[in-house]
Amino acid sequence: MDCCICGPMAFFFKPPRNTICSSCHEGAKGLMAFFNELDGNQYAGIPTNSHGLKPNISMGILDAFKWVKKMKEREEEVNEKMSFLDGLVLALRDGIHTDILVKPGTGAPIAAHRALLATKSEIFRTMLGHDECKAPAEDTVSLPELSHDELKCLLEFLYTGCLPKGSADKELYSMLVAADKYDIPFLRKVCEHQILHSLDSSNVLDILEVSEVCSNRMLKDHAVNSIVRHVEDVVFSTRYDEFALKNAHLCVEITRALLREMKDKKDHEMSV
Repeated sequence: MDCCICGPMAFFFKPPRNTICSSCHEGAKGLMAFFNELDGNQYAGIPTNSHGLKPNISMGILDAFKWVKKMKEREEEVNEKMSFLDGLVLALRDGIHTDILVKPGTGAPIAAHRALLATKSEIFRTMLGHDECKAPAEDTVSLPELSHDELKCLLEFLYTGCLPKGSADKELYSMLVAADKYDIPFLRKVCEHQILHSLDSSNVLDILEVSEVCSNRMLKDHAVNSIVRHVEDVVFSTRYDEFALKNAHLCVEITRALLREMKDKKDHEMSV
């Protein structure tokens, strides 16, 4: 019998002869379980009313559809706000009413806006602020650990909330270090997501190094676990020779992780 949801006769509802296929059944259960998981979490502020805007596993698929439709409307509102705020990055790129120069370690400085920098980072706010006990704030600030291109990437993120499209791994690592140094949690989160998405045996040692610099335990654990899974590709690469000379302590951690993995496998085999 055709499914009353995805079948060719789905437009006709004829109880009690309606049936639902296993795919639609599992999809509906998964959808409602997902909404139920969200309920009471980040969407706890959504009001429950006669339209069922707040997801709940007892409400049914129709109520879930109304909830999704409401979330779509909210997404469109957010997109409109983002478009409205795009003028900020134009002010950066065109140097409109800038009041401070940010100097990188190499390359030309970039004109920016003191107030915006101060609102994005408590560290910047302290660097740029002044009071009666201090000398007046200067018209320049130096970020010597960044190149001109890296500084441009950082500033564009502060103005837009997005990293430039096609950012290279090296820029992501620099931004992660900057997020840690200048206490910019959202930048840290974005960098972590993109770095994890690109993690493979070709860059895992670089990611392990930068995770150590930033004391990022989550990235470090993922990197070590990836090395354990692809140990031959990593340890017998030419990059590992260079890595080992500079990071003896990390090599010790890799060795211990490998030994733990071997022990766990042996214990599992013995228990079977």
